[in-house]
Amino acid sequence: MSTGLERQPAVEVTEDELEAIVGDRALARDDHLNAPGFVIRPDDVQDVLKDLRDEAGFDHLANLTAQEYPDRYESIYHLRKYADPTQEVSVVVPTTTDEPVSQTAEPVFRTADWHEREAFDLVGIDYEGHPDPRRILLPETWQGHPLSRDYDQEKPQLVTLTEHANPIQPDHHDDESDTMFLNIGPHHPATHGVLHIETVLDGETVVDVDPDIGYLHRCEEQMCQQGTYRHQIMPYPDRWDYVSAGLLNEWAYARVAEDLADIDVPEYAQVIRTMGAELSRIASHMLALATFALDVYGDFTAIFQYGMRDREVVQDILEDLTGQRLMFNYFRLGGVAWDLPEPREEFIEKTRDFLDGLPAKVDEYNDLLTANEIFQIRTHDTGILEPEVAKQYGCTGPVARGSGIDYDLRRDDPYGYYENLEWDVVTKDGCDNYSRVLVRMQEVEESAKIIEQCLDLLEDWPEDERTVQSNVPRTLKPDADTEIYRAVEGAKGELGIYIRADGTDKPGRFKIRSPCFHNLSALPEMAEGEYIPDMIASLGSLDIVLGEVDR
Repeated sequence: MSTGLERQPAVEVTEDELEAIVGDRALARDDHLNAPGFVIRPDDVQDVLKDLRDEAGFDHLANLTAQEYPDRYESIYHLRKYADPTQEVSVVVPTTTDEPVSQTAEPVFRTADWHEREAFDLVGIDYEGHPDPRRILLPETWQGHPLSRDYDQEKPQLVTLTEHANPIQPDHHDDESDTMFLNIGPHHPATHGVLHIETVLDGETVVDVDPDIGYLHRCEEQMCQQGTYRHQIMPYPDRWDYVSAGLLNEWAYARVAEDLADIDVPEYAQVIRTMGAELSRIASHMLALATFALDVYGDFTAIFQYGMRDREVVQDILEDLTGQRLMFNYFRLGGVAWDLPEPREEFIEKTRDFLDGLPAKVDEYNDLLTANEIFQIRTHDTGILEPEVAKQYGCTGPVARGSGIDYDLRRDDPYGYYENLEWDVVTKDGCDNYSRVLVRMQEVEESAKIIEQCLDLLEDWPEDERTVQSNVPRTLKPDADTEIYRAVEGAKGELGIYIRADGTDKPGRFKIRSPCFHNLSALPEMAEGEYIPDMIASLGSLDIVLGEVDR
């Protein structure tokens, strides 16, 4: 078993107790795989969610899925517990097609702010009482909602200029205010992609931050809805977090689809998956470390190139394993595409050589980075994110663990081969930019422990028992209206997927729960009251990728 930090176990809540808490506010039951579901009225959202949070301990709004049926709109709030994510409940909120209005959940869970804006933007559900009911991915002048059933893709959708106004406006000065409006991005290296941050300054102090996303439309969810479960979806996950976490993304889809279709994975393939996933985690953290050093004190010649050097070694190993350098497409439903490359002794030796040299490299990073006085001044006590605030925004991964939240799905909702290995969950209670860096650096060392144990197992595995795939039907057609949410511990946090089956060989609804989306939504809490350089450091410490944020 993995040896994480000791913490208080969550109190188990039975379905009878959940029914008692929801009471007569439940119109019906709509159970999903792994999660009891309750259908409630649109005007009971806040009361039900608050009772489930306060009385049953469901303090983690993991995801919100919105969709339109022929006879209704529907919002599904996927609730879990930070103390025990295996305890889940789904709250289903239907509305009529002629008046798709539902009460906002934002006063109960702050993360519902961005989720409900996305649901309005793409599906067309209005959330009454929402504090900021604007579009979030599409321009304000966009016409219609792309995931609604009556959306006309042939019609021009964008009014280019509001009332034909000139988009280039002169500077305006308000004699009664000393604040200044500053645009940061979307074309700036420190924004880690096409992120636009609308910032209001009072002198040099940040008083308001509004992250503006949606510049990188991926349509990944829609492409997955058009692909078959068995063969056509798996190449897409590599492209969500396209720079670092390919195999981790593939595992997110593999886990939800295998659970949905009741597919077993051979133990040998689970070991290979675990090894490959941790190699991807190291590659991701190396990139995060390198770019963060570049953000904080412009160190391109040392830390950035050191990080990229070590990441390239990992990429070489992953290329040997998968045949690809970035878009791996190595996982298959029921296992992996193929066994270790031949001669396997050379692959194992090459991987061990990397692991053997890793401690010295980590020492180099500590000498160059964490012990650097400039770096410490820039990161100590900046970007503060208190644990309860982080939970309100649904933060996970190193961002949450850097705020002392002991939450890691590899241990808390075990999958793969993790529960059979010895490793530690890394947490820090500094709640600042420095703590988040330390978490990632120490997670690299924990990943190395896991990989080492996997190599020991693979090296000694009997040759006639090296089964890399189970027998999976060529065509998968899960029962119609089967619904499921499953997640894995990605490099950046909880990477989850909701699928609703419609009885065909393609998903009826495919929703991606991006950890970057949640973590980025907390940036205003971290940046307000600090200076512009601190905000840049806070943004870098989140380790976001806009391709996954916008999806």
